[in-house]
Amino acid sequence: MSDELAAIPATGKILGLDLGTKTIGVAVSDGMRYSASPLETIKRTKFTQDAERIIELVAENNAVALILGLPLNMDGTEGPRVQSTRAFARNLAQKLDLPIAFWDERLSTSAVTRMMIEADLRRDRRAEVVDKLAASYILQGALDRLRP
Repeated sequence: MSDELAAIPATGKILGLDLGTKTIGVAVSDGMRYSASPLETIKRTKFTQDAERIIELVAENNAVALILGLPLNMDGTEGPRVQSTRAFARNLAQKLDLPIAFWDERLSTSAVTRMMIEADLRRDRRAEVVDKLAASYILQGALDRLRP
């Protein structure tokens, strides 16, 4: 996966996406790429509408690349969700002229959920923010790897 990161420009903000079946969590890096911040959660509808919102977010944040969480199985193999994530990326790449890289997202949602439980967030509030926080967690992992 780190080979894909090589295509990412050396400077500029990066958007991180956590593709769920019902929502897409979105996070953005700061310009210096030290930290990832949760941005929003997109309610999934049709691919075209989902892609339009992502394209708007890329423009609003002047993003130079996208990192998509890759939902590998715990043993590292690829299942149907990985295939659907790769298909989403292929379709998005036709609408957006930016490098798209993948980052292993295993345990991202459970790690974020654990943090929220420890922070004593109510269940309904956790449901609202878990996707964008998972996107932030995924993006932060990639940012840490990109740092020289």
